[in-house]
Amino acid sequence: MSQQPLDILVVDDDVDNATSLGELLELEGHHVQVVHSGEDAVRVSREKLFNISFMDVVLPGLNGVESFLQIRRTRPDARVYMMTGYSVEQLLTQALKGGALGVLEKPFDPEAILQLTNEVGPTGLVLAEPALSAAGDAGQFIRRTLLDHGIACRHVTADTELQANLATNEVLLLDMPNPLIDSMQTLQRAQANGHRATTVVVPHARNVHHQSSHPLLDVAVTGILNKPFDPLELLNKLPQLAA
Repeated sequence: MSQQPLDILVVDDDVDNATSLGELLELEGHHVQVVHSGEDAVRVSREKLFNISFMDVVLPGLNGVESFLQIRRTRPDARVYMMTGYSVEQLLTQALKGGALGVLEKPFDPEAILQLTNEVGPTGLVLAEPALSAAGDAGQFIRRTLLDHGIACRHVTADTELQANLATNEVLLLDMPNPLIDSMQTLQRAQANGHRATTVVVPHARNVHHQSSHPLLDVAVTGILNKPFDPLELLNKLPQLAA
C-alpha cells in the first residue's frame, strides 16, 4: 500500500456490513475500529482522534446525524462521512426534524429563489445544487437576489463568520467550501442561538465537473456516501476524503 496508514472508525449496526468494510480497510494496512451504535461512536471519538470515520445514518438510539453533531462538538476537525440509503434530500429533511425542504436547481433563477425561500418558511431549508464555481458565484447571485427584493440576508462563507445572532427575519445563506453535512452543524448552532428564519445552503462542487448519480462522485461535496457503493472505489478515494 502506497498511502500512509490511517486510523479509521466504522459505525454501522449491521454487523456484517461493518465487519466487511473494516476487514477490507485493514487489508490495505489501515487501523480500523468498528462500533455498532451512535453512543459508542461518540465515546470512542472522545478517546481517540480518527483520520476519518464512516457512519451509518440509521442507528439504534442516537442516530448517525445526531452522533456526527456530538462528535464535532468535541472534535471540530473530525472528518465524518454519512453512509445512507436515503437521498441527500431525504437525509436533510430528517435532520431538519420535519422542517420544510426545497431544492434549487441550476440554472438559478431569481423567481425560483424567492418562491422556494417563501415556501419553506421559517426554520425551513433551501438546498442549492452544488455550485460549479469555487469563487462562490452562486452564493453571491442568491445573496443579490434576496437583497434586491428587500429580504435581509447573512452571507456566511466561513464557519467562523457566524458570530453575532441573526435578526428574526434574516435569511442565513451558508456558502462555505465544506461538505454539506458540515453546513448542517453550522445551521444547528445558529438554531441553538435563536435562528428561526429560512436557511439557504450552497454546497461547493470542488473537483466535481459534472452531475452524476454515481454514489461515490459527490461524497467530498456532501459528506454523504450513498449506498450501495463499491468498497474498492472507496479505497481509491480515501486520500482525498481524509486530506
